[in-house]
Amino acid sequence: MSKLKLGAILDEKPVKLTVDLPAAIHRDLVVYAEALGRETSQTIDPAKLVGPMLGRFMSADRAFAKARRTAKGSARSSDA
Repeated sequence: MSKLKLGAILDEKPVKLTVDLPAAIHRDLVVYAEALGRETSQTIDPAKLVGPMLGRFMSADRAFAKARRTAKGSARSSDA
């Protein structure tokens, strides 16, 4: 198997979030967790993948990065 996009999952203080996933997405998440577990020699809870996957998705989204920079810039100018 080729290298997966996620690496080892960090154990950080979680923020509780409840989401409803389509069954097909949940099945794929379980399979991904198994594959990542084999690759990193970790036992991975599929729910722990959601945060890193969303983070990676958002970091690769150029429009979001631009919107985030714009929001930070307008927040700084309103603080002055």
